[in-house]
Amino acid sequence: MVDSAQQRGRIWRAPLALTFLLASVVVATQSQAQTFTVLHTFHGKDGAGPIGQLVRDKSGNLYGVAAIGGAGKCPGGCGTTFKMNQSGKMVWVHSFNGANGLEPYAGLLRNSAGDFYGTTVFGGIVNNHICPLGCGVAFKLDNTGTKETVLHKFTGTPDGYFPESPLVEDSTGNLYGTTAVGGKGYGAVFKIDTTGKKSLLYSFKGGSDGCFSDSGVILDASGNLYGATLEGGDGFCNSGHGVVFKVETSGKETVLYTFRGEDGANPDTVLLFDSHGNLYGTTDNGGASNVCDGGCGTVFKLSPKHGGWSETVLYSFCSLSDCADGLMPLRGPLVRDASGNVYGTTDFGGTFRNCNGQGCGVVFKLNTTGKESVLHNFTGGVDGATPIAGLTIDSAGNLYGAAPQGGDLSCNTGNGQGCGTVFKITP
Repeated sequence: MVDSAQQRGRIWRAPLALTFLLASVVVATQSQAQTFTVLHTFHGKDGAGPIGQLVRDKSGNLYGVAAIGGAGKCPGGCGTTFKMNQSGKMVWVHSFNGANGLEPYAGLLRNSAGDFYGTTVFGGIVNNHICPLGCGVAFKLDNTGTKETVLHKFTGTPDGYFPESPLVEDSTGNLYGTTAVGGKGYGAVFKIDTTGKKSLLYSFKGGSDGCFSDSGVILDASGNLYGATLEGGDGFCNSGHGVVFKVETSGKETVLYTFRGEDGANPDTVLLFDSHGNLYGTTDNGGASNVCDGGCGTVFKLSPKHGGWSETVLYSFCSLSDCADGLMPLRGPLVRDASGNVYGTTDFGGTFRNCNGQGCGVVFKLNTTGKESVLHNFTGGVDGATPIAGLTIDSAGNLYGAAPQGGDLSCNTGNGQGCGTVFKITP
């Protein structure tokens, strides 16, 4: 039986270089590889451990973050942001140095001017007794990748600390995100206005309202924020399975749905809206499979109804033998194509059990009836391993993503199991 709760953990508890699971034997890629292309292989100096969702511009350039590596003087590197062209060649790399940020876990926000906004989990203030490596920063980076501005240095409770989330921007230029902890102790939703002033919109109390919202929020047309908490809800933090919530511009929080296990558990996910106002996401654990201790994860849909929201489990992972269909979908977000098919990644599972005895992860597709198909099984070799973030889709239906391990297995910036890849899947 797979102990998914033990595997899960929260990656903010220690630097990424210490928390990646090990991969081992390299196996040849599978028959589906003709649709799979490695666009870029990281070697450490250009970054290592790419784990955020990629951003793509109209010219096909890709932008993202690598949690470690780069030119910064941290052990293993402090992390990077990067731009690569559509062929996977690096155009520029910006390295963090600790004081200006350390270990970016989330993808970038690119505004209309081509500038970038993001967060790092650590860094900023040094010698803080709460955060020896710094409590994290929110930053702005210009469109050339050369000038970085630290918008806010987090300080701990009650300000918040360990911001793992991507940022979102409203119509007037205000930025929003979440911290994994801080506020009242269980995480917070924050706002940074156009003058750079940071304020807390909502602090989680650790009960029915949820705990540890580390995956970020999305906006609706009215400026309301939607997100998920990893724990809390039905019971206190460690006993609750997490919630999906809404925070209004006034700071009022409403719990839209509380997970109970069989319907999903621990939604560590960036949410996705469709045109009808339905929300989609994933849960790390829970679901119908009894293969895992606590469930193997789900894809879910929340639909607005008069007086509340209803949940539909679209898919429970490990429905196939040996979790060949995937195990533990993590950060997301999911993406949808024009026909309503849903695409995502799982951190483990698949047919190549070369990552600490587990499968090395998959890219999956769910059609509109909930039927799942695996588009790629990661091998732990040159193609990559253990994808954490969601995918990016273009108008032709091509998918782009990042795998934080595998690739160049001689790269020792991380844990000696490769520094990761950026890939493309062509339908």
